[in-house]
Amino acid sequence: MTKGRFIALEGGEGAGKSTQARLLADVLRARGIDVVVTREPGGTPGAEAIRKLLLEGAPGDEGAGWNPRAEALLFAAARSDHVEQLIRPAIARGAWVVCDRFLDSSRAYQGGGGGLSDADITALHAIGSEGLLPDLTLLIEVSPEIAAARLALRDTDGTDRIGGRDTAYHARVAQAFSAFAEREPGRFARIDGNGTPQETQARVQAALAPLLGTA
Repeated sequence: MTKGRFIALEGGEGAGKSTQARLLADVLRARGIDVVVTREPGGTPGAEAIRKLLLEGAPGDEGAGWNPRAEALLFAAARSDHVEQLIRPAIARGAWVVCDRFLDSSRAYQGGGGGLSDADITALHAIGSEGLLPDLTLLIEVSPEIAAARLALRDTDGTDRIGGRDTAYHARVAQAFSAFAEREPGRFARIDGNGTPQETQARVQAALAPLLGTA
């Protein structure tokens, strides 16, 4: 049996990751590939329950929400269940897993944005998910102006607790993502996401060509 592949899409708010994950899955399925599309936090019943706690808060909690350490622990717990119950089994059976966010979002949001050390976040990942990394991480980058315009259209009913943080926080997140890609060019493909969904998808497919054997 051919081993599957694990592709993660990363980026800040309004980058278009969910749209690109869906479009990529369509392309892969058209090639006869078994594809699992999933997201973080989430993907399994337990991880989806933690997602609700992270993005909406605990019942009765009207305060600032989780502190950065608690937030990182919750993300790591959700990811551990996700990896154990969904991602590893899918890869083992030969499927391609396309995941909207993975470890690097924790590194960027709880690390770059929240001030936790990268060493601590990766240590949590080593414990919870045995250090699993994607075969390729697609970092979709958009300008702040385009991201803001997309979010204005998307979040008409308001945003979640993390997405609604201030611009300084999200600027630190973007800087962190950029730094990761610069330090680990073999693991990341940087994708210009400022164009149409179809233009961005063409860049995604070009980045995936070596894994598909079409380069």
